[in-house]
Formats: sequence, C-alpha cells, structure tokens
Amino acid sequence: MTTPQARTLVTAGSRVAVLPLLALGAVWAATRLGMLVLLVRDDIGFGGVSREVYLTYAHWYGELTRGTFPVDDPTWQYPPGAGALFLAPALVPALTYFQAFVALALLADAAVTVALARAGGIRGGGVWMWTGGLPLLLHIPFARYDVQVTALAVLALLSLHRRPWLGGVLAGLGATVKLWPALALLGTPRGHSTRAAWASAAGAVLALLAVLSLGLSHPLDFLRQQGGRGIQIESLGGTALALIRLSGGEGRVEFRYGAFEFTGPHVAAVAGVSFLLTAAALVFLLLWRVRAKRWTTATPFDAALCAVLLLTVTSRVISPQYLIWLLGLAAVCLTSPHTGQRPVALLLLPAAALSSLAYPLLYDDVIAVTPLGCAVVLVRNALLLTAALLSARRLWTATT
Repeated sequence: MTTPQARTLVTAGSRVAVLPLLALGAVWAATRLGMLVLLVRDDIGFGGVSREVYLTYAHWYGELTRGTFPVDDPTWQYPPGAGALFLAPALVPALTYFQAFVALALLADAAVTVALARAGGIRGGGVWMWTGGLPLLLHIPFARYDVQVTALAVLALLSLHRRPWLGGVLAGLGATVKLWPALALLGTPRGHSTRAAWASAAGAVLALLAVLSLGLSHPLDFLRQQGGRGIQIESLGGTALALIRLSGGEGRVEFRYGAFEFTGPHVAAVAGVSFLLTAAALVFLLLWRVRAKRWTTATPFDAALCAVLLLTVTSRVISPQYLIWLLGLAAVCLTSPHTGQRPVALLLLPAAALSSLAYPLLYDDVIAVTPLGCAVVLVRNALLLTAALLSARRLWTATT
C-alpha cells in the first residue's frame, strides 16, 4: 500500500521533472517569437535578410514549377535536392510563399529541438546549445533553408547508433540538398554500421536524383555556377584580402554569384591557397578514418563537427548561415557524455554572435572594408579557425 508520504514524494518528483520541460518550452517560444518579430520588421534596420526568400527563393520556385532548374542563373549553386525544399512551401497553399517557407523552417527548428531533447535529456547541454545558440544569429535562420538541411544532418546522426540505415538515408537526402550532410557518415564504426549507412545513403541519393531528373530539366547546371565562385568577403581568405587592402594594397569588392567577393591581383593566389588547405583537410580526415581505433557513441558526432569545421574554415565562402550547421552539429555532440568537443562548442557561441554582428548589423562596414568591419570578421574567423584546429586535435587524440 502506498503511504501518503510516498504519494507526496512521487507528486513532488513529477513536478520537478516537468519544470525543465516547461523552462525549455518557454525559452524556445520566447526566442523564436523574437526571431520572427525581427523577420517581420526586416526593413527597419536589419538589412533585408528576408529578401532572399521573397525574391530569390520565390523566383526559383517559379522556375521549378515550370519544370526546370534555374538555367544560366549565377545565384543557383545548389545540388538538385535543394529544388525539393524550394518547392516545399506549395504544401501549405493557404499561406504566401514567404509565410509557408518561414513556417516550414520553424517546424524544422522544432523537430531538431525535440530530437536533441530526446537524445540528451531536457537538462542536457545539446538541446540548450541549439535553443539558446540559434537566436544569436537573429532572424537569419528563418530566412535561409539551412535549418531544414541541418535538421536532416542532426536526425541522421542521432539515428546512426540504433538504425544506421535510417541515418544513411537522411544523410543521403541531406547531401542532395547541400552536400555537407554526407559528412555525418564519416565517423560510423567500421563493419555493419558503415556498410548499412553508406549503402542506404547512396541508394537515397540515386533515388532522389532519379525522381528529380525525370521531373525537372537541367539538374546539373549548378556545377557551372559553383565553379566560378571567388573569395567571399567573410571567408578566411577574404579576411586576408581585407587586411591587404587596409594596409594600402589593391583590391575591390564586387557583387558576384549572389555574394560580395573580392576582385584584384591577389585573389587568384588566395583562392589557390584555399584549395590546397581544403585538400589538406580532406587528407587529414581520410587519414583519421584509417588510423582511428577507438569508437564511442559520440565518435560519429565529433567527426561530423570536425569535418564540417575544417571544410568551412578552408572554404572560399563563409556565409552567416553556415553557423546554423555548426551549432546543430555541436548540439548533437553535447547530447553524449563521451564527446570531446565541449570546448569547441563553447567557441561557436561567440562566433555565431559575431556572425550576426557582421551580417546584417555591420554589413555596410564589412563591404566597405572599414577597420570596424574587418575587425569583427577577423575575430569571428579567428574563433572558427581555433575551433577547427582544436576539434581536429581532440578528435585525433581521443580515437587514435
């Protein structure tokens, strides 16, 4: 028979268990409401972030509904699977394209939050990293399609341990949308898990590409545009070029391929160095995969974060929305007590805040290459570079 004291303890314990859930829900709702308010008031001092959706994305939507991927469009630089995401607002016909796109981004954000809470617990650092970290990017996450892509990568990683085939399918679908989610499979344990995940990923990629190729023409036109990209002003290479310009060197900023890029005498050399560093990062990741001997449940999470960080800092382009990917992967790492990436995750929080300071708040200074604009991007990139090197070192020492 249950005593009154026991019933009181059970009731008190239930209340204690509910409190973190209520706190998480309240913080998530308050921060997302603030992000939506910024998005609605986007024309009042917050830099036209939403134009990407109601101008560029809506234009692509029109092209896709006519049965073709954008052709000869320098701003179309995405794998064919992205077309499915840009068509997705048609699933909510009661809303405008812009409203439906934002609603789907919010839904993807909620799905990531729920998945992280289930994986690491309501009190876990992972769900709070995502819930509190994403608003540091202001309203950018709801005006880009990177939250949806990140959701695929997060769900893929969290599925790998028990259902590697499902993790593979989700990573494969993500790769058809924006390539990098394929890196979620880098750290799968050797043996059955790797075979199941990689095979199902390949199957998902081929199936989706076949469907899209049958329904839409010119699926590979994006390759021409991506190959022509230069050095974007917010990349590490762009920071080097900005410092050269501030010290009296030549160089101009022009709008090309949908972004502000440097042009001038040093761009080709910086692009060459960026390519070599990306190749070195890939060699390191391949060598790690061969040499790794110790796997924990956190190894796939840590490897994915490390890989995306290394390829981000060596890229010719670092857009603010790239921080969405990194925050999501860091949050997955923090769901496991075995992760070695906690210090890396902490570095990403100020990097995210500085990213939104650079764009949209101080973007005029960044474009004009003023000392203030250069300083903000320089510090942000220094944080990202430190995080990448620290992540690589901790992944290597933990597993080899």
